[in-house]
Amino acid sequence: MERNTPPPGVSGSSHRRGLFPDNEPFASGYLSTGGPHEIFYEECGNPNGKPCVILHGGPGGAINPTMRRFFDPAKWRMALFDQRGCGKSRPNASLDDNTTWSLIEDIERLREHLGVEKWCVFGGSWGSTLALAYAIKHPERVESLVLRGIFLLTERELRWFYQDGASMLFPDAWQRFCAPIPAEERGDMMAAYHKRLVHPDRRVQAEAAAAWSQWEGDTISIRGPEARPSKFNEIDFAIAFARIECHFFVNGGFFPEHDWIIKNAHRLANIPGWIVQGRFDVVTPMESAWRLKSAWPQARFEVVWDAGHASTEPGIVDALVRATDQALRI
Repeated sequence: MERNTPPPGVSGSSHRRGLFPDNEPFASGYLSTGGPHEIFYEECGNPNGKPCVILHGGPGGAINPTMRRFFDPAKWRMALFDQRGCGKSRPNASLDDNTTWSLIEDIERLREHLGVEKWCVFGGSWGSTLALAYAIKHPERVESLVLRGIFLLTERELRWFYQDGASMLFPDAWQRFCAPIPAEERGDMMAAYHKRLVHPDRRVQAEAAAAWSQWEGDTISIRGPEARPSKFNEIDFAIAFARIECHFFVNGGFFPEHDWIIKNAHRLANIPGWIVQGRFDVVTPMESAWRLKSAWPQARFEVVWDAGHASTEPGIVDALVRATDQALRI
């Protein structure tokens, strides 16, 4: 069979750029929130470079060294942090005072702590949700947005991935996802998982977290199971990831109304932006990126023809690295 040729304006597979070299933090520490949480953060790259903040996915994920490599370390001052309950932040897996709005307060708290006036905000998947919500609330603090795998956290997206949609593409993985849930509870998979993920018995949490995390890992990339993040196999990570993610999702992202991001996208009008979307993204299907682009026409929109959801797929890497280089000129 002949290989499909991407249409004009859609990323293909030739002359792709890779990640920048590994680079180590030049500073790190903990930031008090004034409540039960302490936020772990690190700074990488050039202390005198252009500032950016890198938001991890989930909710419930954590920062990792690969996230530093989408930015030229000689030109960018990168700030990364583990969101509440995630990674090295303390206490681990805590749902207390853990909402979209508290995370936005943490971004502002970190910005002020680092003495940054405005910065580029980078995020993929849930990181794109949080980046957009932050930019809508604080447009004066956002110099540019670089986003991947757009997730608007709507009921339609959640039903697609956790109830009826992606299950038709991955029936084998879906069967594994359903296995811990009795048949009579499968009409609302998020509610069934939430009940188990907040259960006082850690063994119950662990079984549910392993299955929840595997479902996302099985669907994350068109490259197959080898692209599944290894951290999903670590039970402490899986519990934090699944508990926090499900907590946010059963609460609709804590947004005050349906489709809050699109309804407020007019506040992004003066912010330069890049949207990178895998054509075959099953976790956050392209419809959401398309809707965002329609509501925010100033953003540059690039579809990667041979990619799914994972940030490490070659076409996604290429598009994001080109975007961060272009953002240097803002």
